Amino acid sequence: MIPARICPQGWLISVSLGRETVFENIREDWQTHNRQWSRHGFWVLLIYRFGRWRYSVSLRLLRMPLSFLYKGMKFFSEMLLGMELPCEAMIGRRFVIEHIGGIVVSGDARFGDDCVIRNGVTVGLRNRGVRGSPHLGDRVDIGAGAKLLGPIRIGDDVAIGANAVVLTDVPSNSIAVGIPARIIQRKPKEVETAISHHTL
Repeated sequence: MIPARICPQGWLISVSLGRETVFENIREDWQTHNRQWSRHGFWVLLIYRFGRWRYSVSLRLLRMPLSFLYKGMKFFSEMLLGMELPCEAMIGRRFVIEHIGGIVVSGDARFGDDCVIRNGVTVGLRNRGVRGSPHLGDRVDIGAGAKLLGPIRIGDDVAIGANAVVLTDVPSNSIAVGIPARIIQRKPKEVETAISHHTL
């Protein structure tokens, strides 16, 4: 999982990823998206990384214009690309946005490393006004149109089927399909294949 640092006011302000800097994260995002500048998912992540980086600027007078710039870029990103990914959300390394459009991620959602998300996916609150969003482990692959709602835990090496509605915890090495989602244990061979695919 990703270790977080919380400021005295309680706001999540940074994610420790070892020695990686924001520029190294951006370079890795570009590589993960096949080194193609035309991939919309890369640009969404670029704005997200910038939004998180601005919190590291300690001088308020410098941070304010950066925050204004981030909010403007985020607005146009949501309008043009159709994805809400607030910088308060926590995502791990090599996060892949496979297809863009109609994606909503809550600010208190968490993703581990090597996760994949597709068009029409919602990862967020189950009820309006009630805090608590999903926390996902490593190598979680989310199919198009899936909904992950509420304060649930998704383990490592999990596949979420297209259009599935996940309202409960999903253990590691599982597949979640259907409405509401039912859990199917993955065979060891399937898990091995999924891991090798993500690490290629």
